[in-house]
Amino acid sequence: MSIFNLILGITFTFVELNCENLFDTQKDSIKDDQEYTAESVRRWTRTRYWNKLNNVAQEIISCGDGEKEWKLPDMIALCEIENDSVMHDLTKRSLLRQARYEYVVTDSPDLRGIDVALLYSPFSFRLINSYPLRVVPLKGMRPTRDILYACGQLINGDTMHVFVVHAPSKHGGNLATRPFRMQVVNRLNQSIDSIRAICHNPNIMIAGDFNDGADSPVMETLVNNKMRDVSSTAKGSHGARGTYKYKGRWESIDHILISERLEETFQSCLIHDAPFLLEEDPQYGGMQPRRNYQGYQYHHGYSDHLPLVARFVWRPKRDSLSGSGRDESPSHSPDV
Repeated sequence: MSIFNLILGITFTFVELNCENLFDTQKDSIKDDQEYTAESVRRWTRTRYWNKLNNVAQEIISCGDGEKEWKLPDMIALCEIENDSVMHDLTKRSLLRQARYEYVVTDSPDLRGIDVALLYSPFSFRLINSYPLRVVPLKGMRPTRDILYACGQLINGDTMHVFVVHAPSKHGGNLATRPFRMQVVNRLNQSIDSIRAICHNPNIMIAGDFNDGADSPVMETLVNNKMRDVSSTAKGSHGARGTYKYKGRWESIDHILISERLEETFQSCLIHDAPFLLEEDPQYGGMQPRRNYQGYQYHHGYSDHLPLVARFVWRPKRDSLSGSGRDESPSHSPDV
């Protein structure tokens, strides 16, 4: 690390993105994923699969377009990823193959096989440990996605704890399904409390698709546990007023939350609504995300969600130039 970077600080870019059904084309014998095969009504062929991978890669790359310079995102939380095979293709064989991203991904009991993943640059984050957190279903609740936990060391020597979440949808009604999303957040809060019990003032980042707005009781539960939703007021620069549009109404159901310590380094959070990610909304007017399918009609798009981009600046500690400035967090990840 150069003296120049130490003095001015190091920019760290974090992205959250729901990829909209990033499935491979193979039928999984124990998952309900036949909708995304070549023989299905969606005609999910290898060509469409690779188009989708490269579109997602292009979307991630475009999130590095900062105010002063372009820089690849350092870390990306992804939702609606099918499996490790998809993540390998995305990081090693798509347009991202030169970025040298590493990743961790869950293997959840979700009936469709949907998982979450975390991409990270080994140049700015050194992974120490990662594992899934199982969410015990309530009565009437289908098995849901695991929460992904990852712990690692940042380039400034600090330890950071990251959680990636994809909470159950509102299918069946908002009030009827709210306890299911609350169950996910309660499991998350247990883990946060475990980290705080052994780490003094830890760096904690939470990101994902919560299927709830910032003013919902579900999200307020996290905020009440001393987590700040830095995405609650995020807007786009090309008309997007949320990360998702449903029946003509923009909604912000994707979130990035940070602990108190990370607030010291937080710079901004925005919705990345680059023009190529948008299209006209013919039914309700205005613009909407350019999704991959309109119903069952292939649309050659990107996702029905827009990415969130949060930027931080890691400032040097008082004794960083001498090499003795270190984080007080333990070198191993806690049992969360």
